[in-house]
Amino acid sequence: MDSGIKRPGVTSSEVARRAGVSQSAVSRTFTPGASIAPKTRAKVLAAAKELGYRPNAIARSLITNKSRIIAVVMAYLENLFYPDVLEELGRQLAAQNYRLLLFTGSMARDSDPVFDQIMQYRVDGIILASTSLSSELSEECAAAGIPVVLFNRTTERDAVSSVTTRNREGGRRIGEFLLAGGHRRFGYIAGLETSSTNRDRYAGFAEALAEGGHTDIAIGTGNYSRADAEAAAREMLALPDRPDALFVANDHMAVAVMDVARYEFGLSIPQDLSIVGYDDVGPARWTSYGITTMSQPLKRMVDATVDILMEQISSGEIEAEHRILSGELVVRTSARVPESGVVEIDGRRVFKPKG
Repeated sequence: MDSGIKRPGVTSSEVARRAGVSQSAVSRTFTPGASIAPKTRAKVLAAAKELGYRPNAIARSLITNKSRIIAVVMAYLENLFYPDVLEELGRQLAAQNYRLLLFTGSMARDSDPVFDQIMQYRVDGIILASTSLSSELSEECAAAGIPVVLFNRTTERDAVSSVTTRNREGGRRIGEFLLAGGHRRFGYIAGLETSSTNRDRYAGFAEALAEGGHTDIAIGTGNYSRADAEAAAREMLALPDRPDALFVANDHMAVAVMDVARYEFGLSIPQDLSIVGYDDVGPARWTSYGITTMSQPLKRMVDATVDILMEQISSGEIEAEHRILSGELVVRTSARVPESGVVEIDGRRVFKPKG
């Protein structure tokens, strides 16, 4: 008689005997998408429940040489863009019968210190988001046959795939928008000055302003941190000839800059100061902020990332692929609106200059 106490280490063979089926039927029952008759599946699940059986993913990985685990390395969860990315990644990987394992890295240095931890889990792939990659890690992963995708980052090395948006084009569009709004004094609050996204966004912004006859740009560094962004804003807004338009490298910092401008300097937005951000995260859509911002197509970026990983895992061939997607400059209330170039698309106002 079953006492109700679940014995540890129940095997699939025991479940098969109790259910009166083959061991392969047990395996198919616990493999999502596998073909098995409903009646047989019901018998296996009843036997498994009675015995307290749970499939052992680690044991299965030793047999199949696949853990069905994707490591995701993130260093910047304070920015709401990345928790949203994490949620969408988890959803899409689960649909492919993979699980996400999160590691926290550092924005300021390469991700190598977590590599040894990652390898202990026999992961099938690695996604690096909001963090950098050294050539050593790149080569080690390639040698081990582990696909790596950089998310929202680019690299000069061809061995690693990447998914990003047209950051230079986005920065340029912001510059064109602020010029069209009649601004004359410009500032830029950077994230991490060494990151590829930051460099590209600033380069596009500076190009557009230079073509409009403006080469003098006040620059501060926010390090993608609220406290640092506040400090950079205080310094910039205290200038005798302060900017009348600021491009802030992401929305997380733009919120901090807006708070400083309003509550410490008494400035009216956008009458005294226009602010444009980047990413289009939740707070950008809040009425109290209404940030005009360059959107990143988060779902399409995750689609591309998962697509690259699944293709490389299934084929066993790691050939670098780089996908670059476009976003839109969403116009809200934090910046002066130009007289032309703003159109409505799918219920949103976006800036699309002619040509």
